[in-house]
Formats: sequence, structure tokens, C-alpha cells
Amino acid sequence: MCGIAGFISLKNTISHSANHLENALERLSRRGPDNKGIYRDKKCELGHTRLSIIDTSENANQPMIDSSNDYALVFNGEIYNYLDLKKELEKNNIQFKTTSDTEVLLYGLIKEGKSFINKLNGFFSFCFYNKKNQSYLLARDRFGIKPLIYAFDENRLIYGSELKAILAYDIDKNIDKQALAQYFRHTYIPAPRTILKSCKKLLPGKIIEISNGEINIESYYQYYPTEKSDDNYQKAKQKVNELFHESVKKRLVSDVPLGTFLSGGVDSSIVSAVAKKYKPDLNTFSIGFPDEPIFDESKYAEKVAKHIGSKHHCFNVTNKDLYENLEDILDYFDEPMADSSAINVYILAKETKQNVTVSLSGDGADELFSGYNKHQALYFSLQNNISNSLIKKFGHFAKWLPSSRNSKIGNLGRQIDKLYSGLNKSINDRYLEWASFMEENSVHQLTNQNINTNYLEKVTSNQDDFNNFLFYDFKLVLENDMLRKVDIMSMANSLEVRTPFLDHELVDYVFSLPSKYKIDKGNRKKILKDTFINELPDEVFTRKKHGFEVPLRKWFNNEMKFFLENEIFNNSSLVKEGIINKIGLNEIYQIWQKNSSGNNVYHIWSLIVLNNFFKKYIFN
Repeated sequence: MCGIAGFISLKNTISHSANHLENALERLSRRGPDNKGIYRDKKCELGHTRLSIIDTSENANQPMIDSSNDYALVFNGEIYNYLDLKKELEKNNIQFKTTSDTEVLLYGLIKEGKSFINKLNGFFSFCFYNKKNQSYLLARDRFGIKPLIYAFDENRLIYGSELKAILAYDIDKNIDKQALAQYFRHTYIPAPRTILKSCKKLLPGKIIEISNGEINIESYYQYYPTEKSDDNYQKAKQKVNELFHESVKKRLVSDVPLGTFLSGGVDSSIVSAVAKKYKPDLNTFSIGFPDEPIFDESKYAEKVAKHIGSKHHCFNVTNKDLYENLEDILDYFDEPMADSSAINVYILAKETKQNVTVSLSGDGADELFSGYNKHQALYFSLQNNISNSLIKKFGHFAKWLPSSRNSKIGNLGRQIDKLYSGLNKSINDRYLEWASFMEENSVHQLTNQNINTNYLEKVTSNQDDFNNFLFYDFKLVLENDMLRKVDIMSMANSLEVRTPFLDHELVDYVFSLPSKYKIDKGNRKKILKDTFINELPDEVFTRKKHGFEVPLRKWFNNEMKFFLENEIFNNSSLVKEGIINKIGLNEIYQIWQKNSSGNNVYHIWSLIVLNNFFKKYIFN
């Protein structure tokens, strides 16, 4: 796990007198604190910050140059099947000087070109330079676990693991107003957009080829739609079990200490149970919230740890602890992202890093197997029953109920309101409604923008609608929110996080299964639970899923009240600079003053994150 950055001239030779790349790498230093390296040629520069995981020796530092000095590579990620690929390359008389996966990737690209990418099992972003013909190859892994952002014009292409690295160069900082609208709609900006018009995110499963000054972007992988599997349920369970065990085994390869996140929920418990089979000395990590007992699931994590026999570490985090980390979290964000659960991920990564350098997580299982309340809501909405009829007719009264995850009645009110708002919409529009945090008219009032929904890829397939719904979740929420959140917060603490549920062979297979294998009435993640039911305590599979909300509203009404009043609402730089509208801002303020619940708290948090970004990177 590392950081990469660099500059490619599409026309003329370049001067390396400026320290743009050095500054970019400094901004990425927390992604790779173990080493920093730079390669320069007459038309390019490649930079790398290293977090040493595989072959920690100096020989494996990057940029990595081949023995002929004709090729160079900077690489962020891990290739889990690199030993198998290495054996294939050795048959062609390639001699390796390291035991790293980086060198395998380098020589694989030299020998086979872009077709070698299809052989990779792992997560990655990289830039490969062919000095002989002045060509370049940039790529991102199949699901976007590792980021790659770029800016280009007719003269150059700049790339980096984070937007802050590209901002070290002299680039156009004009705001993408549509991206801004999407940010308020979702609390994040869907790819390929970024907050800046000049910068784009390379989409997952895509490559950039540069040759003779020409740029070409193409796909090398698409996981859905796929052919339907005709496996019966029993055979499907066996296949899921085999593929997942193999995925976990691959992700346990490390030359530094490794553990797993363990919340006590279904996904992390399964990851930890399987990992323990292959790593007897497994360390597991969780956080407890003594100030918020309704969300504190640490006792379940400890129960699972005892059951599987792992060495468990639980970090108790108070609301004060959470608040004291806010400044560092906000400071590390570059592109605005207002998923407040990032605070929890940051704390967990920070504490885990004190013990290990690599951790496995359960990310991706909810999107793959249907684990969210909105999946249950969709299943419910597709049924022709009296409950649906009643909600369609009387659901509008839910707006008078409290709306919050912090209480049972509040959560019920929130869920009924969501159901009501989506029941009369198409599957596509219903999904967008349930994946949003701000209504379209409020977005327009705040930004003067109508939401362009072309970022939600339309699906035409022979699969049922429910699998289409899961595909939307994969493409929008998982790739743009969940994975980015984990990457940015773990990298802020120099911790590598691996995701066994996102092995592409497993993903391909699960998407080929009918939705009835995944959800049935009130049973979400049906096949996943049934596959591993005998390996964990029954309570793991039967208790209700609890998310955790950081106490934003408490902070807003106490510790942050003066700041909000004087910087966000009454003297807003965002309004002065024409980024947002005063009328829309006043509406958010008035709802806050009335102490209303619902999504208002997320709207305020979105403003705080956005304000911090502009102060740090745009207004200065």
C-alpha cells in the first residue's frame, strides 16, 4: 500500500526545476511513510511513497526500474496471486532480484502489455512507463479499491492517489457545479467527477493508454451483467464457501503483522473466523462506544473472538475522543466527503495501526449479498400486499414522526418516510431516492443545479430487477463512498485494509446467482448466512444490524455551536464566493434552529467538510 503521483508531457520535454512532484509526495507521505522515490525522464516524472508490506527490503523500493533501464513502474496496492504469476514469468527466463509483487507486475507488463492486467488478482493503481517507445499505461483495479485521479489537457497528464497530490501542481481550480450538487445529494461525489472540472477519477476496471501524445481510455473488466448460474442452492453454498476461503487465504500473505477488523456483525465475523483457520495467531480489532450504549456492539465482537480463539483488542472510544480527532480527519480530506462514519473508521484504523500494518475487513458483503435496510425495503416494495398499499396511502404522515437512527421510534419514522418516498417511483429512481441524503429541490435551492442522474449506469440484462438494484449499490455506494472512506481513513494512519469479499472471482459468481438466494422475506444475506451458520454463534446471524452515528447533533448544539453560527451560517465564505446560495443555506439553518431531526445533521456536516476543503485548497 502506497501513494503514487506524477506528470506526463504529451508534447514537449519538461523542466524538472519546480518541486511540484516533491510537494505532491509530501502530501502523500502518510500513505507511504517507509520510503520516498522519484524517477525522471525528459517527458515524465514518476513518484512513489512506500508502505512496506511485501519484501520490506530496499531492493523493492519504487519507482522500480527493469534491468535494461527501459521500463519504470510506480504501483499502489497488492497482487495476491503474484507468486503464481512469478512462476509463469520465470519459465520465460526472467530473473527476479526481489521477492516483491511489484517486480512481478513490472516484468509481466513488459512481457505481455495491458493483457497482463486481466491476470491480476488484487487491488491496485499504477503507472507503467515504456521508455523505448515513449508510451504509458495507467490502470485501476476492478472495483476501485485503490484510487487513481488525473488531470489532463492537450499538453500534459497529471496523476495521483489523492486529489491533494494533483493540487500540488499548477492546475485549474474551477468548481464542477454538477459535482457539487451530487455531493449534497449523496454526501460524496460519484466517479468520474471530482469537485474540480479539471480532475477526474479513473473508473474501476479501466486503463489509460498514452502513445504518441494521444490518450485512450478503455475497460478491461465488467462484472455485471453476467450469465446466470444454474447451480442449485446447495451447490451455490459450496461454491461461495470455496471461493471465500480461497480469497481470505490469498489476503493473508504479508511480511508485516496482520489482523482483522471485528465488529461482531455478520461480515467481519465471517472474515475473522475463516482467517483464524489459516492464521492461528490472529489478532482481531474492534471499537466500543461506552457513551452510546445503543450502538455499542463490542460485547458481540468479544463473543465472536472468544468463539474463534483470536487475540482480541477492543478500543473504547468516548464522544470526547471522537471530537478530538475531528481536526485531523478534516485536515486529511482533500475532496469533500461527508459520510460521518469516516470518523469511526479513522479511529479504528488509528488504534489498529498500533498493533499491525495490515487488516482484513468485511467491506463489500452488504452490497454483494443484500445486507442493507434499503435492500429489505426494495424487496418489500416489490410485493403486492396490504402493507404497501397502506404506506402508499398514509406514509406521508411519517414526516411528523422523529427521524433519526438514535432511537427506535425515530428509526421507524425514518424508514417509513423513505419507503413512502420511493414506492411510486421506477426502480432506478427509487434507488436514487433511497441512496440520497438531500432532496432534489433542496439541492437546487442550495446550488442552482438540477441533478443529472447519468452517473447511475443504466442496466439492461436478463437478470431480475433486484440484482440490478445490487449493481447500482455496487457502482454508486460501494465504489464512491464505502471504499473511498476506508482508503482515505486507513491511509491517513498508514494502515493497509484488504477486502476478501471483493475478490473478483467471488463477485462474478455471486452476481450470477438469482436474488432469491440472497434475500427472502425478512432474511437478508441468506446464502452468506447459511454458508457459515455452523462456524459462528447463532446470535451473529439473528440479531438486528446496528449502524453507528457519531454524535454530530450534540456537537453542533454545544462544542461547535459558535463555529457554525459565525463561520458556516452567518459569515459564510461559500456564499461570498458564489459556491452556494444564501437562501438554501438559510433553510438548513432554520431547520437546525428548530432542532428538527432527519437528514439536517448530514446537511450541516456536508457544509463543514466543504468549507474546510475550500479554506485549505481553493481560497488560500
